[in-house]
Amino acid sequence: MARDEYEIYCPKCAWRPQPGDRWACEPSCGTVWNTFWTRGLCPGCGKQWRDTQCLACRAFSPHKQWYHAPRRARPGRTRRRETDTVS
Repeated sequence: MARDEYEIYCPKCAWRPQPGDRWACEPSCGTVWNTFWTRGLCPGCGKQWRDTQCLACRAFSPHKQWYHAPRRARPGRTRRRETDTVS
């Protein structure tokens, strides 16, 4: 599954980050960026963040747990109707 096919949301409260949301590489280099553009890798110093803080509920969760396979609608199952045939 391609990276852009995942749904991204907080594993604790289901908040979904928007493109304009930003995280800071603190206390490391102070770079501010959207952590989901780089899968938690700081573009300033190269630190790989294992945990990400939710901007809504403030809880920390492992970064990998923010990526969820999309829930696709399952095709409806159609039942075959048995019909009597006259010969």
